[in-house]
Amino acid sequence: MATTREELHSSALSILADLVAFDTTSRDSNLALIAYVEQRLSAIGVTARRVMSADGRKANLYATIGPVREQGIVLSGHTDVVPVDGQPWTSDPFTLTRRGDRLYGRGTCDMKGFLALALAAAPHLAAPERAGRPAHIAFSYDEEIGCLGAPHMIREIVANLPRPAAVIVGEPTNMEVVSGHKGITSHVVTVTGHEAHSSLTHLGISANMVAIRLMAMLSDLAETLKSGADPASPFVPPHATLTIGQINGGTAVNILARECRFAFDFRAPPGTDVDALLAPFKAEAARIDAEMKALWPETGVEVVRHSAAPPFAPEPDGVAERVARILSGDNGQPRVVSYAAEAGQFQQAGFSTVICGPGSIEQAHQPDEYVEIGQMERGAAFMERLIAMLHGDHSPTSPQIAEAR
Repeated sequence: MATTREELHSSALSILADLVAFDTTSRDSNLALIAYVEQRLSAIGVTARRVMSADGRKANLYATIGPVREQGIVLSGHTDVVPVDGQPWTSDPFTLTRRGDRLYGRGTCDMKGFLALALAAAPHLAAPERAGRPAHIAFSYDEEIGCLGAPHMIREIVANLPRPAAVIVGEPTNMEVVSGHKGITSHVVTVTGHEAHSSLTHLGISANMVAIRLMAMLSDLAETLKSGADPASPFVPPHATLTIGQINGGTAVNILARECRFAFDFRAPPGTDVDALLAPFKAEAARIDAEMKALWPETGVEVVRHSAAPPFAPEPDGVAERVARILSGDNGQPRVVSYAAEAGQFQQAGFSTVICGPGSIEQAHQPDEYVEIGQMERGAAFMERLIAMLHGDHSPTSPQIAEAR
């Protein structure tokens, strides 16, 4: 099957319109989109496997396109998107809208643009007359709320697929190669107090007042991390960051609050011992919990870890980075990013991994999120070279995996 960059680009834009139309906000199911992907793959003779969430409302999907053998390339991306609630969109976020050289819609850059490119390349990768090495599709759920879905799929990939040479995670990088990211750990803290009239503080415990003490401790830790930043760190900001993103507590101004709940996230560069840094906070929470229960047994402090996605460390002379640089034509300096992604999870499972995809992270999560047409064109060129690489095309302009070993 002949492959042209223009065909790949045109097909990807059509597929992107379909993908954007599925509202896959993380709180909702992604199964309609998964069924759409299954149908497209089935039409070219590819059988995909679902890895369901515990409640059955969501699924990861992975599949092998081409021969079942080692030294293939994994094309990885997440299917979920962040909410549009309250954002001032100027067009329907779930209808792909072109204005000038930009394509608007939720998930266009983060990261359905990459999924569309991978699916546009799939028929060419599956062409039996050009069998070489395989591509593996790996589409996940719940990346946006802590990279929760991918680990279940990665375990199956390790167990069931021939070992790939590299994993390419298509987060938005402007089609430039990124070789490292911070990890993220998030926690939810619930303080349960004892209600009383606000004038009679000796008859109760305000959950809000206890939570303030704990939040102040986290705020102090955030400042300590900032002041201790490594000036040689490649990350921006260079230090680990800790932010409290949500706070909910109390029922009325004149009632000692029965409950206060807050959530915080901790984003740390590779090599940071997050557990050790949070140990004093957790010890203080346990001390306060015991103190409260001694007065009212139903009260206390609960600290629950919600998510923990590992950092992604640069791989010296890594196969994945060399492959991605050949495919993207990127000869720039090594890059890292401060956002968290699933790359660290693939790396933790033993895969050589890199991040490279269309669009800018600066557009992600924004109202009127968009991906530039030029980025999709660069993505089509990337896929064209990938097809040639995996099919073993030996023309002088076609890169080989062997060149990247």
